[in-house]
Amino acid sequence: MKADQNFDDIATKFEHNIHGSTKGKLRHELFLHHLTNTIDLRSSPMRILDAGGGTGTMTQAMLALGHEVTLTDISGETLAIAKAKFATNDKLTLCHQDILSLPETQYDLVICHAVLEWLSDPFPVIQKLVALLKPAGYLSLSFFNQDAQRFSNICYGNFDYVEQGMKVKNQVRLNPNNPQRPQDILAFMQDLPVNIVQQAGIRCFHDYLKDKTQQTSHYEQLKRLELQYGEQQPYLWFGKYFMLIAQRTI
Repeated sequence: MKADQNFDDIATKFEHNIHGSTKGKLRHELFLHHLTNTIDLRSSPMRILDAGGGTGTMTQAMLALGHEVTLTDISGETLAIAKAKFATNDKLTLCHQDILSLPETQYDLVICHAVLEWLSDPFPVIQKLVALLKPAGYLSLSFFNQDAQRFSNICYGNFDYVEQGMKVKNQVRLNPNNPQRPQDILAFMQDLPVNIVQQAGIRCFHDYLKDKTQQTSHYEQLKRLELQYGEQQPYLWFGKYFMLIAQRTI
């Protein structure tokens, strides 16, 4: 079985490419919007797990809201970047560990964003994440959308790539190697003790712009449209990432 992807030796490049672009900025802002609109994150401190949280972009946002956060990742280098960012914050715990090996601590909120697509088998991980929730706790899950990947590559004229199953011999390490279909993840979660309370497409339009300069020049206008239509049919299925928020029932 292929090993799960980590970003040791390219952590700085990952930080720059993902979080130093309009792609990363918009993705983070949309994640945060849906989180804060769905869950009351301001009334009282929560115990939060940021599973596979890398260099801690979402952890930083949760710490700023006064929550206690455990940030985990299998990459020691990304955690080192996170540690340098947060220094002596006493509400942060760093954990160099894979998700399936995490202790059975119970959290009010578990965040796992843009992780599933790097795993050899994401489904046991989803089960584990749900098991880490307190009753009525929330899971915020997002992943690279295989359907959107196929749609965009056909639109870009990458016909051979699509007909080869969107697999290449020399995979670029920053390209997700196991994107997921939203319908498959949603179907799997029907058998878990959770209710889906929110779902949205993330970057439903940004990546498809014919004029890429508009990603920067019209960023705020584009963001407004992403927020307006990202939860609506049919646009949510076009998002390069799919996000869902589930609440544990028992």
